[in-house]
Amino acid sequence: MQIHLHTTAPTTTATIWPLLKEQPLPEQVQAAQGDFKGDLNETQLVYSADGQKHWLLGLGEKPSSHDYLRAIRKLTYTQKSKFPAAVSLNLTGLPVDAIEAIVLGTLGGGYNLKLYHTTTPEVSPFYSQLGQLNLTVAAADREAAQQAIDRATIIWEAQKAMLDLMNAPSNYKTPQVLADWAVASGRTYGYSVTVMDHDELARLGYNALLSVGQGSENPPMMLVLDYNPANATGSTVGLVGKGVTFDTGGISIKQSTNMHLMKSDMGGAAAVLGTLEVAARLKLPRRVVGVVPTTENVVDGMATKPGDVITSYLGKTIEIIDTDAEGRVILADGLGHMIRHIQPDVLIDLATLTGNVIAALGYQAGGLFTQNDELSAQLQASGDRTGERLWRLPLWDVYKDDLTSDVADVKNYSGKPINGAIAAAKFLEVFTEKHPAWAHLDIAGMAFADTEFGQQKNATAFGIRLLIDFLTR
Repeated sequence: MQIHLHTTAPTTTATIWPLLKEQPLPEQVQAAQGDFKGDLNETQLVYSADGQKHWLLGLGEKPSSHDYLRAIRKLTYTQKSKFPAAVSLNLTGLPVDAIEAIVLGTLGGGYNLKLYHTTTPEVSPFYSQLGQLNLTVAAADREAAQQAIDRATIIWEAQKAMLDLMNAPSNYKTPQVLADWAVASGRTYGYSVTVMDHDELARLGYNALLSVGQGSENPPMMLVLDYNPANATGSTVGLVGKGVTFDTGGISIKQSTNMHLMKSDMGGAAAVLGTLEVAARLKLPRRVVGVVPTTENVVDGMATKPGDVITSYLGKTIEIIDTDAEGRVILADGLGHMIRHIQPDVLIDLATLTGNVIAALGYQAGGLFTQNDELSAQLQASGDRTGERLWRLPLWDVYKDDLTSDVADVKNYSGKPINGAIAAAKFLEVFTEKHPAWAHLDIAGMAFADTEFGQQKNATAFGIRLLIDFLTR
C-alpha cells in the first residue's frame, strides 16, 4: 500500500470519515447518515448522491491514542473486502497527534493471521501493492502529518514482524530463529548484534539461562543488540526482554487447556527486538542496548527439577521451587549481563511473567515496578500517550520474605497464591545490584490478547510504541 498526503480531498469512490462525537458530519453524507451518533467504534456505511461509499467511524468524545488505533483497525480489517484499491481517509477535523495512531491502525487492518494456510487468502485490493491510502489533513498540519506517516510506517513494519514471530508456533520459532531475525535486522539497519551460543554461555557461567533450556534439543542463546549512533547524547537505555519461545512449565508442567498459547511467552523479547529496529530506523540520537535471553522450557530427562540450586551469572544462587517460574530465572542472567557489561543509565526489563498481574489489572494495563519515582512517571506518561498503559504496583521490602530460601540466596517462587507479580519483581530486583533507575514491566495481559485478527488470543506487539515514545522524550 502507498500512502499519499493531501490538503484537499481527492476524488475517490470510497472515503473513511473518523468522527468525534458531536463533530459535524461531512456534507456528502448529511442526507444519508441515519442515526449515526459518533460513539466510540460505531460504524455506518452510507452512499452519497453520486454513488460513492462513505464509512462513518465514531471515535467518542475524548479518544485516547489507543482508541484511534483500535477503532480504525477494526473498521479497516472487517470492511477491507468492500474497499476499492484507492481509499481516502479524511482527518481534517482531528488533532494532528492522532495521525500516527490512525495510520498504524489502517496499516494494521491488513494484517493476516493465517500464516500457515496452504491456500492463498484473497487479498483486498486496498492492501495489495497497488493499494493507495489518500490521507487528507489541514494545510497547516502537512509537515507534522508527513512525519507521523513516516514514523507510523516504520513502527508498523517492526510490529508486523513481531506479530508474525509471536504468532508462529514453536516448531517454526526456536531461539535460533530469534537470533537470525536480530542479526538480519542489525545488518540491514546498522546496529550491532552479538549472539552468545550454548558453549559460550556455559564457558562464561550464564547458568540460570542454561538451566531453563537444558531440557530442550534447541539450545538457549543470549542476544545482545547495540544501537550506538555517532551522535548519541543523554542517557544510555538498556532493555532486557524475556524470550521463552515455548513454555510447557517444565517439570512443574502446565495444564493442557491453554498450553498451546505458550508460544507467546517471548512477548518481552518481541518488544525489545522491535524497539531496537525502530530506534535504528528512526535514527534516534540515543544509545539503546537490548539483551534477550532466549530458550525453550520443555521436559526431558535433563530438565531442571524442583529443588535444584543453580548459580546465576552474577554469582547469586537460586533454589528452583517451581520450574514454571522460569522467566524470572533467565531474566536474572539477562539483567546480570546488562549490569556487568553495559552499565546503562536506565534499565528496563519486559516480560510476559505472571498470570497474577492479569488478576490485578486485567487486560487493560501492564504492571510497572520500580523504586524510581521519576522513571515511573515517565513510563506511565508514555503509556498514556500511546495507549499502551502501565500501572504501578509496590516493591516494598516487606515482600522480601517471599524470596527466602533455606539452601540458596533466593528462591524463584514463594509458593503463595497471592502477590505473585510483586514477588517476581522482588526476585528480579536482586539481580539489578540496586540499579537506581530500573523498572520491570510485567506485560502478561497485554502482549497476547483478544483481537479482531483471530478467534483465540494472538499477539499485539505491545511495548514497541511505549518504548519508542519513552526513548524519544
